[in-house]
Amino acid sequence: MARNFVLGGLAMAVLALVAHAEDTAAGKPAVCKCGAAGGSVTTEAASTETCGAADDKHDHPLPAAPKNAGLDKMKSLAGTWVVADKDGKPTDEVASVIKVTAGGSAVQETIFPGQPHEMVSIYTADGSDLVMTHYCVLGNQPRMKAEPKSVAGNKIRFEFAGGGNLDPKKDKHMHGAILTIVDADHIEIEGVAWDNGAPAKEMCGQMKLVRKNQ
Repeated sequence: MARNFVLGGLAMAVLALVAHAEDTAAGKPAVCKCGAAGGSVTTEAASTETCGAADDKHDHPLPAAPKNAGLDKMKSLAGTWVVADKDGKPTDEVASVIKVTAGGSAVQETIFPGQPHEMVSIYTADGSDLVMTHYCVLGNQPRMKAEPKSVAGNKIRFEFAGGGNLDPKKDKHMHGAILTIVDADHIEIEGVAWDNGAPAKEMCGQMKLVRKNQ
């Protein structure tokens, strides 16, 4: 029975191919005889729909990336960063991978990639401000805004500006951060965490990172 069913299916496929060839030779739109819901669809229409989908994906020009001094600084950090040892030399421990995404409108930082405590921070422009949303392993998403004057220097201060899935008066969360750009290949990150509405000393801390040579 199963063999007859398979052979019958193959026969139907062959007949459909023959019908398609005959319709094409006669100048008619080829019709698919085996629609999933029992209907018929012309290959001409299917081709049009497919081309339309391709046009939607590839033919529309992208808007220009926003002009924002803070975001531009974050873009300059794109690459892989490893933990520095006590002498400031690079180790093999990858702490951060930074990449530009979304047509140049966002910077994605993956912290401790591939590890159980992997986290992600997304940096974007909000008008003239640089803002960041941190997707934390604690299960909340604090939002921070860079202090405008700090963006002009080499030490960017991020300050708490709300968040998702957290009550800042009681929940543990990242409440701020200081990013120091020592030079093109060296950065320092100091996290500020809060718990029960006050700074928590046992969380976050400071990391010194070195750009990994590709």
